[in-house]
Amino acid sequence: MLSIVILISGSGSNMQAIVRAAKAEQWSERYNANICAVISNRSDAKGLAWASAQEIQTEVVDHKAYATRALFDAALQTAIDAHKPQLVVLAGFMRILGSGFVQHFEGRMLNIHPSLLPAFTGLHTHQRAIEAGCRFAGATVHRVTPVLDEGEILAQAVVPVLNDDNEDTLAARVLTQEHLIYPAAIRKIIKTLCIPNNS
Repeated sequence: MLSIVILISGSGSNMQAIVRAAKAEQWSERYNANICAVISNRSDAKGLAWASAQEIQTEVVDHKAYATRALFDAALQTAIDAHKPQLVVLAGFMRILGSGFVQHFEGRMLNIHPSLLPAFTGLHTHQRAIEAGCRFAGATVHRVTPVLDEGEILAQAVVPVLNDDNEDTLAARVLTQEHLIYPAAIRKIIKTLCIPNNS
């Protein structure tokens, strides 16, 4: 069985979209793929309760409990490795991860970024797109590498920037597309990694 671990920091709306897609599309039955755990760096992350209600194992690795980023990364890596995942999916995980951690999971760690990469890496992407006069914005699913937001692009969705858009309205419209392209990108990967049960 191919194992997927999802990392969140808040409500985990992308995590929820992925879990719903996995159930609706029967990833476990069709592709031998299972979302085996949802891990958060915050004990108050609302997505944990939602995942638990879906009978997915949850865990907290609280970054505040560690004196350095390296110590947190090591604890998080240990927690993830316990599930022997083929994919580690960042879904609103709001911590910068060290290069050693990223290299450990490189090639099997994914992220979704709220811009059309390579444009607007980092934070405040929607406001920056509006201020730059962009006619289009969007979201990008990419592999995670030690260089922030520069990994292989796996999927993108394009959203028009409207004349009356502000950061919040644009973000909300982009988020609806994130919920579509992230599960689709993961499904494409697991289809290549797994031999379907019905083949």
